[in-house]
Amino acid sequence: MTAQGASSIADELVARLPASPDVYPQKLDLIGQTLLLIQFDLSAYRAASFLDDRILRADTKGAWVPIHVATDASHQVVNVRPLHFIFHTGHVGSTLVSRLLDETDEVLSLREPLPLRTLAEAHDSLSGFGSLLSDPQFELLLTTFLRLWGRGYGLTRTVVVKATSSAGRMAAPILSRSERSRAIYLNLDAEPYLATLLAGQNSASDLRGHAVERIRRLQSRITSQLAPLHTLSIGELAALSWAVETATQRETVTRFRDKVMAVDFDDFLGDVAAGMRAILAHFDVVADARYLAQVSRSPVLTRYSKAPEFAYSVELRAQVLRDSRERNREQIRKGMDWLDHLAQKDACVAQIVRAC
Repeated sequence: MTAQGASSIADELVARLPASPDVYPQKLDLIGQTLLLIQFDLSAYRAASFLDDRILRADTKGAWVPIHVATDASHQVVNVRPLHFIFHTGHVGSTLVSRLLDETDEVLSLREPLPLRTLAEAHDSLSGFGSLLSDPQFELLLTTFLRLWGRGYGLTRTVVVKATSSAGRMAAPILSRSERSRAIYLNLDAEPYLATLLAGQNSASDLRGHAVERIRRLQSRITSQLAPLHTLSIGELAALSWAVETATQRETVTRFRDKVMAVDFDDFLGDVAAGMRAILAHFDVVADARYLAQVSRSPVLTRYSKAPEFAYSVELRAQVLRDSRERNREQIRKGMDWLDHLAQKDACVAQIVRAC
């Protein structure tokens, strides 16, 4: 494509950005100070389990634009819908709930927008000597994305952003700045959480991939010195994940009691209709009687939410957990022992362990 052609696409996308979610801000580059805009549509949002690079294809129409251009365009956004959030501790049904919200036909779901992860990383270093952003620059960027995420289609009553698990650390910055926003925070008790995480084929790489950021966050919350990551077993890394994400969840719920509703995933699966009724009420979405009567039989509950091409169900999940508890018995024990040992030394960890 010629430079003139790329410029033409960029101009077109920027012009359409304020009016419609059909132009999606997919990636934020803080080093280059640019934002990738791509052409998208409602069916693409519904299909996407993750709004990361997996949605990019060879024929995707898009262009990089300077951040300030997108920020200026965001000031022209009108009719912003109420913007709410799903935060979670990881592998606790957040994608499932997001897809069930899709079925109301009144909610536009944004599942794991990549810029939210970039903003979380930027917030970690904010005000430090290694920060790429000043405090005012960060505030402007966050406000820009809150506006852009709030765009909806004709029938959209509200937009619900489903964060990644580690982006739960952005809950407080978001909820303190967005007065109308509410959130649910999905979670599990420690033992079923460990069994769930260790059941996955990619558990080791996933846990190690997030471990550096998670141990830093946990260490910042507690007084006891944590052991180096290289000494921790996979079960202990899973326990580390539960500890820091659950601590983040409890801090958020405590600080924003009127805005955040904790949802235990096992309790939710025990009565899906009641769970969705409570979630819809929390998000101020009118609960349609027909929807509530049918939601417990939704086809969404028979598929793996992150990859709907695969069958999955409540019964299959229970079997997977039984198998994991048998196969990963030793690692689950190590993880639970690690939590108990840390709880004996630290009041913060003891508080969340006792609550289970």
